[in-house]
Amino acid sequence: MTIESVAAGRLFLHPLTIAEGERVAAREPLPGERWAEGYPGVGDLASVGAFLRRCAEDGDPGAFRTYQIRLAEDGLVVGGIGFHGPPGADGGVTVGYGVVPGERGKGYASEALAAVIGVARAAGATELRGDADPANAASHRVMERAGMRRVSDGEGGLVRFLVELGA
Repeated sequence: MTIESVAAGRLFLHPLTIAEGERVAAREPLPGERWAEGYPGVGDLASVGAFLRRCAEDGDPGAFRTYQIRLAEDGLVVGGIGFHGPPGADGGVTVGYGVVPGERGKGYASEALAAVIGVARAAGATELRGDADPANAASHRVMERAGMRRVSDGEGGLVRFLVELGA
């Protein structure tokens, strides 16, 4: 299955293939591919590992996969964003994201999250969820800027956000 890159303002989201995911997990960029300092981070490695396990167990997840966040101007990989899996029985999906420290504060995470909300909607999800540590105010702002609303304040140690996508 071929999934197209997703335009996201100053960015594009590159859908990882299994082979690319294996290269990220091994921390080996493809020839000519440029990674910002700090990529892949701990969160990227966890996301890619989960993506590779899902592919091995359930096959290609289609749109509900892991994406690299790349700068549109030069293709520099500055982070990752992806789904924790396909929609559950309730039609909802959960997303996680991260941008390397040297590229934070530039609005990239908000642009990427807004694009992923569009991906989830187009692929048939009915809601998108995200969560963050209570002390991570920057991540709270990212989700709020992308149109998500806070639905809990620290239950289970996390602040949870949600956006309804319609059916």
